[in-house]
This record gives sequence, C-alpha cells and structure tokens, in this order.
Amino acid sequence: MKRICLLHVLIFISILGFSQKSKISSGDLHEYVQFLASDSLKGRKPGTAEINVAATYIRDHFNAAGLKLMGENGFQWFEIVTDVKLTEKNALAFPGFDATIKKNFIPLSFSGSGTVNAQVVFAGYGFDLNLDSLKWSDYKGIDVKGKWVMVFRADPELDNSDSKFIPFSDVRSKVFTAKDQGAAGMLLITPKGQEKEDKLMSLVVENNEVTAGIPILNITRELADKILKNSGYTVDSLENIIVKAKAPKSFETGVIVNGTADVVQQREKTANVIAMIKGNDAALSNEYLVVGGHYDHLGFGGPGSGSRMPDTNAVHNGADDNASGTAMVMELAKRLGAEKKKLKRSIIFVAFSAEEIGLIGSKFFVDHPPVELKKIKAMFNFDMVGRYDKEKKSISLSGTGTSVEADSILKPLETKLPFAVVHSPDGYGPSDHASFYSSNIPVFYFNTGVHMDYHTPFDDTEKLDFDAEKNIGIYAASIIMTVDNLPKALTFKESGKKQSAGRTGRQLKVTLGIMPDFAGAEKKGLRVDGVTKDGPADKGGMKKGDIITGINGMPVGDIYEYMTRLKKLKHGMTVNVEVIREGKNQVLIIQL
Repeated sequence: MKRICLLHVLIFISILGFSQKSKISSGDLHEYVQFLASDSLKGRKPGTAEINVAATYIRDHFNAAGLKLMGENGFQWFEIVTDVKLTEKNALAFPGFDATIKKNFIPLSFSGSGTVNAQVVFAGYGFDLNLDSLKWSDYKGIDVKGKWVMVFRADPELDNSDSKFIPFSDVRSKVFTAKDQGAAGMLLITPKGQEKEDKLMSLVVENNEVTAGIPILNITRELADKILKNSGYTVDSLENIIVKAKAPKSFETGVIVNGTADVVQQREKTANVIAMIKGNDAALSNEYLVVGGHYDHLGFGGPGSGSRMPDTNAVHNGADDNASGTAMVMELAKRLGAEKKKLKRSIIFVAFSAEEIGLIGSKFFVDHPPVELKKIKAMFNFDMVGRYDKEKKSISLSGTGTSVEADSILKPLETKLPFAVVHSPDGYGPSDHASFYSSNIPVFYFNTGVHMDYHTPFDDTEKLDFDAEKNIGIYAASIIMTVDNLPKALTFKESGKKQSAGRTGRQLKVTLGIMPDFAGAEKKGLRVDGVTKDGPADKGGMKKGDIITGINGMPVGDIYEYMTRLKKLKHGMTVNVEVIREGKNQVLIIQL
C-alpha cells in the first residue's frame, strides 16, 4: 500500500504555520450564515429570485478574495423542473358523466400531454411478467392498442413484504409496460387495500424532466365504478377477486372515455457558483482539487419538498443545512486565497445548487466540468458542519477509504485537535461528494451530524457553534493544503457502492436491516429489537431499543405502518428516520 512519508506531512503542517489560526474567523462564518439563512432569502429554493441573490453574494465574495471566476462570470447555469401546472384543457368525460378535475381525477406530474378518445380496458395490476420466479400477465388475451388501460396501483400482495411483485409495482414501470402493449393512455386506481380513503394522488414535482409520453390520469374508485357499471363488477370486487385468486383478471369495459391530460412543466434556471485559485507549481498547477458545499435549501417546505414537517408552510432557513457548509467554503476560499503562493495544485471552489432535489448541481458540474474531469484529483465536501455536539465531541469525516493514502495523511493531522474525528471509508453518501466519487475521484466529506431541527423551519443561525466550526475549518485547511502539496496525486480506491437507484423503479425491495417488534409491545412507535451488523440501520447509527416514530416526516405507529412506509421507498434512497432513544428524540439519516 502506498503511504505518505510522515516527514512530508510534518513539512506540510509547518508550511501552514500558525497563521492559519488567525485567518479562519468564527466572526466571518457567522456573518456568512446570518445572511444566507436570513428570512429574506426565503429558504434558498432553486429557481427562485432569492437563491440567485445568495449566488451573487457567494460569487462576489469569491471575487473579493482574489479568486478567478469561472463559467459565466462565476456562474454555471442549468435548468431544473421547479413545478408542474395543470391547464384548463384537462378533462375526462364519457356518456352520461363529465368528471371534475381534482375531485374525480387528476393527471400525474409526469403524465404526457394529449387527448385520448377510446375504449377503456381493465388490466388488473398492469403486470406483464414472464420470469422464472414469477409469471403473471394482465395483458394476456386482451388488446389495448390505442385504448385506455385501467389498472390498480401497487400489487396483489400488499401484506407480503417479500413479494416478488415489488420491483415492478411502481407506476412508471406499469406505464412502460402499458406503452409496450400499445396503450394510448392509463387510468390509475388506488385500491382499497393500499389506501382506505378514496382520494386522489398529490401532484408532486419529481424534479425529473422525463414524462410518461402518454396521458396518465389518477381516478377515484367512485369514478372507476361508473366506468365499470355495465360490467357487473366494482373496483372493490375486482380487487378482492384478483387478490383471492392470485391470478389476473382483465376485460374490455365497452365504455368510451374522452380524456385529456395537459401538464406543463415549469422550468427555471439555477447556478453553481465556481471560482479558482491557480496553483504555482509548473508541473502540478494543471491538477485540481474541488472544495464545495451546496447552498440551496427547501424554501417554504411543504409536501414533496423533503421537509420533515410537510404540512407546515414556513421559511426553512437551513442555517446548518447548508449555510454552514457554504460559509466554510467561502472562508476557506479567503484563507487559501491569502496563502495561494503556497499552493502547488489549483483549487476550484464550488457552491452547488439543487442538492436537495437530487444532487443535481454537482452532477451537472461533473458532467460539464470547467476543467478536464480526470485532472480533478480530490473533492472536499462540507455539508452540515455547524451543529457540533459538545457531548460527543466528535465530527464525521467520510470517504477516507476512497484513496490509498488518506489514513496516513489524516493521522498526524489529528493528534492535537479539540475534537475526535470519526472516519467512515464509504465514498457514496447523501451529499454532493457522491457525484465525484461516482467518477473515480477521491472524496472527503465533513459533517457534524443530524439533529431534530434538520429539514424543519427551526434550523436557524443562533443554534450554530461558530467557534467549533472555526476549528473544523482549521483542520480542513490542513488536509486540503497537505493534499495540494503532495508530490503525487491521491490514488483512487473504490470504497462502497458507486451509484444510487436508477429512475426505472425496477429495484429490489428495501430494508433498514432491523429486527422489529412484531408483537407491538411498544405503543409510542415501532421498537427495534435487533440491528443487522453493517446493514443500512447500523451504518446510520440505529441501536437496539430505539423506537421508530417516523420515516421521511410520516408517522410510524406500529409494524403495519412501518411496512407501509417502506413499500413507498426505493433502493438507494436516503431517508430520515425519527427515533426515541433513552427518552430523547433523534433523527437518523439512513441510506436504504
């Protein structure tokens, strides 16, 4: 294994000198966070005027620190989907009935736009599976070409957490299957087994520009029963028949439906903010380190925003997440800008946008790098570094296994720190460094942990510890300077999986990796009776005896509610799990 000579590291530490302690300023960090997390910026939601104010503030800081602005005067612009709108064209009617939008039907957010005037064919759960372990075709013996296909959401084994249907039961998979069969549109029903109340799905933005290509309308069971009136069946009776027989049941309804879906995606521009300090070594200045953190947050929250209080509409200031990390990037830019004569390699500083909606900004940066991607030799990510836990007296540094040399670099730099550093080798994780790790770039991810104010309106400036953040900055600067001055670049090493779940929905079932309390002895939530070593829950910090009370802001009261929440999640997702531990509420971030 390649190691870094201890003498080299000590030389690099002496190069930094005592001056670094006078350059990182807790007052500066406080000033930056106070501005970025102010109510006036309204939660820094991508695509808003307020996040552009934040971007300009960061860009002007880079410029004042003497950095060279990159991109378009410091901005790297890209488009995101910020909202979907329904026009007046949306309609659904058949002989004897005119439906009302948002009462009887609603298009899905990823529906294609268009009109279909055709017969409705009921096709069960919309599966067409011919696998060794599962054979089921709802399309056998029927012709859906050019017609509406009416299908149930979910699958006929909702009570089976090991069901082989699970990888194929998401809506997008069913849409793909219907299109393969030639269907012109889909009418989607939520069966009673999935949702007792007969209500429509929410129109939630997916932040994904890919549409279904055909109209997809969610209809109530009451409306579906009107379509089924002459067939002799009801929605509930069909669900019972299929579930009991464990066999498909499909037929033509004979009803012609004229339906139109018209969903308009609202796109807005947002920007990564990028600037560079040029290195001084003739041979190494064309190699680059990236120092970054995301500056976007959740705006006013609400359903689908990622807020843990989705029913509360209020400014989510995101002081820790991630004004604290952005402030660190800004302060390091100023500190290292003052030390630029000591830099061998060049350093690119980036404030990423659209992290909260899927690491979109960092993925765009990696896909459209301002320099040749293979010349980026390491990435340092700061995400939530402001809420230092004085009881634990430690911070987290992930990605330590993504380069051969990391451990030998870090050990001598951690001998006299005022806090412990907990190393995690994995390169993949719920933040922007994952985009770089997926491109074979060594990463270092700094984090002080999750707290109860995470993704709520209560993540405010006065709750941050800026003296502790200053010390983290001093430590981070020493690592960055050391890596910058290495005679040879870090050697990438794979450590942990390199991709999140794809967008097709055809993933395996998910699990936290726990043994739950099946007996329901605990009435406050779901008690954890065991944690699988090295499983998702174990890696996320869950312990035996924890009581799970919520997942992604939705309550968990018992084993049945827990399983219902898991069924709506996908492999590779990162979820917020609320637990009670020794009488105290905590939030864990767990990657499934």
